[in-house]
Amino acid sequence: MPTDQDNSRTPWQVTRSVWYAMFMREAVSRTMADRMGWFWMIAEPLAFTMIMVAIRGFIRGDRFIVNAEFIPWMIVGIMGFFLIREGMMRGLGAVSANSALFAYRQVQPVDPVLVRNFLEGMLRTFIFILFIVGALMLGTDLMPDHGVRAVFWWLSLWCLGMGLGLITSVAGTLVPEVATVIRMLNMPLLILSGVIFPLNQLPHWLLEYLMYNPIVHGLELLRANFFDGYQMVPGTSATYFWLFTLTTIVIGLLMHMRFKEKLKAK
Repeated sequence: MPTDQDNSRTPWQVTRSVWYAMFMREAVSRTMADRMGWFWMIAEPLAFTMIMVAIRGFIRGDRFIVNAEFIPWMIVGIMGFFLIREGMMRGLGAVSANSALFAYRQVQPVDPVLVRNFLEGMLRTFIFILFIVGALMLGTDLMPDHGVRAVFWWLSLWCLGMGLGLITSVAGTLVPEVATVIRMLNMPLLILSGVIFPLNQLPHWLLEYLMYNPIVHGLELLRANFFDGYQMVPGTSATYFWLFTLTTIVIGLLMHMRFKEKLKAK
């Protein structure tokens, strides 16, 4: 970890050193501290997918999906949602878990949030690649039809998770009750984001309200680039998604600037 003797280095060099040190610390903690860590990162989406596939036999949700197989469609949605969810949830404990490091003046409360989001994005990307390879080995085509654009929207979902993580890291640290509410919203948010069943067949009046959820837009745009000819939910907008994402990032950074000293004191 950098010390006060690093005066000869530029601010950017000091920041990179801080981020690298924190990244290595978080990576070891995330992947090595728990012997079952890697298992659960892979088992959670796999088990969730298997359960939903079993339920499919009763609800026949695949008949409402045009130009996309149900299982690949759902896997893409689950992995995209988990990418956003983990970015948001990892931000909750990032500040308090690294409070001892704030004794170094080079370390700011925003640093562990950004590092955690970057690490989580890398892990989720690696797991998604494993799912794609595994699906191909089992004879299921999970390769994106528009690879470059699919990667772009995957990174876009990553950015949304970062923006939400920046906001929750401040709100959850200063007001612990907020963290409890956010954790409670996980399952309803998964259902209302069109992760496990298509939203096309919902009544128009209900769909209008659900389309205020930016996750719906991001997942639909990701799926549209995985499955050529896929019919997105009416009203899907890349502009709305990016306006919301950039707004959350800006608000999150402003909150960290405004409450920096309070976060350090926690």
